[in-house]
Amino acid sequence: MNFLKILSVLFLSLVISFSSIISSPSSSSSATSRSTSPITCNNNNYNYDGDYSYSCFDGTLSSVSSLNSKPKNQSKPTEGKPSSSSCEVWTKTCSEAVLALARQPETVTWLKSVRRKIHENPELAFEEVKTSELVRDELDRMGIEYRYPLAQTGIRAWIGTGGPPFVAVRADMDALPIQEAVEWEHKSKVAGKMHACGHDAHVAMLMGAAKILKSREHLLKGTVILLFQPAEEAGNGAKRMMRDGALEDVEAIFAVHVSHEHPTAIIGSRPGPLLAGCGFFRAVINGKMGRAGTPHHSVDPILAASAAVISLQSIVSREANPLDSQVVSVTTMDGGNDLDMIPDTVILGGTFRAFSNTSFNQLLQRIEEVIVEQASVFRCSATVDFFENQSTVYPPTVNDDHMYEHVRKVAIDLLGPADFRVVPPMMGAEDFSFYTQVVPAAFYYIGVRNETLGSTHTGHSPYFMIDEDVLPIGAATHATIAERYLIEHG
Repeated sequence: MNFLKILSVLFLSLVISFSSIISSPSSSSSATSRSTSPITCNNNNYNYDGDYSYSCFDGTLSSVSSLNSKPKNQSKPTEGKPSSSSCEVWTKTCSEAVLALARQPETVTWLKSVRRKIHENPELAFEEVKTSELVRDELDRMGIEYRYPLAQTGIRAWIGTGGPPFVAVRADMDALPIQEAVEWEHKSKVAGKMHACGHDAHVAMLMGAAKILKSREHLLKGTVILLFQPAEEAGNGAKRMMRDGALEDVEAIFAVHVSHEHPTAIIGSRPGPLLAGCGFFRAVINGKMGRAGTPHHSVDPILAASAAVISLQSIVSREANPLDSQVVSVTTMDGGNDLDMIPDTVILGGTFRAFSNTSFNQLLQRIEEVIVEQASVFRCSATVDFFENQSTVYPPTVNDDHMYEHVRKVAIDLLGPADFRVVPPMMGAEDFSFYTQVVPAAFYYIGVRNETLGSTHTGHSPYFMIDEDVLPIGAATHATIAERYLIEHG
């Protein structure tokens, strides 16, 4: 019985197909004509589903009813699919479009102009009045809304729908108390102050990203928050920015730092700990003054301080896991300048670094214990100040694995795999770390090293300079990180 049913279905199908061939023009060869190849169907390519419906999967016959259906290649090829211009799904074409905007000659000229104005007028932590004014003027010209002030001179701007998701990109604005030694047309005009860490470039790159994102605002699937932050250099401006609402609604944050370690425009980062937590300490050891020739009448704080310095070295060498990098360095000791007197007080100080909060806090605890206890061994007393009230303690900067991966994908699509590098952790510190403790974050480097220009000196050097060709690349990277994040995490 089943065999007869199958035979009936096949016969009816052949009749319909033959009629269709006769009724259509024999010369037709358009893409919409139905195939007239012989129908074959064996036991391996038809399906019986219990209600006498059968289908062949050779691309010719699916069922009796399907013979009158519209061929697949007659449907609109772009229906239901995102076009490359809309970037509803991020592609390399989208990255190329962003990079092309950043590399427009007028944009490059403008980026250099912004950076040079800031470089000529460096301002220290919480004094970034003119820098902040310049940023706000440019945001006004672009029609970008913002809130000011945060943390005295900081700015929180936004581009996009005004709704979630919210992703933030941050740039620091402050300079350093260093006299610039680089002789060039746009040298610092302020004696004793210099942008010796590249924050002028950071601001310019974020301004460039703002310009790009504003031109693509109709494509954004959420809101980009732009944070122009004061006082990264030993001012903990990030903490103040957060206190004033910088991270309101923000679910992820990114930032860049120029690096002389890498050739211009090379992007570098790593998952997990990238920069160390950093703290400083100052210990006062009190003894009893006496003549150097009669030391038994004194209580010698120099001997106590010396023992403390030696003992501090054992914290890392004997208490820390050798695979968990840590540093304790004593960098200053002052016991007076009288060669014939044992002083009553010695002051010593230094820094400590670690790549995890646990190790960092352990170092802080042990430094105090070692100094106080060693002082007591030599009949002295001691107090240790970690300057916690002066905001000089920085936690480690730890990249979220997923946010790091986002930066890596963006860099490779934008610049190619050869222009991205996984970098080793560094013992430097950065107050972006405070943001990383609140929301998923990623910090990355962008190279500015160019031997021809002399851009080879480390940050905080009076000879520090950058290759300005990095500016459009940094702007495009920021913009792509933000726009693509909204698409992929919306």
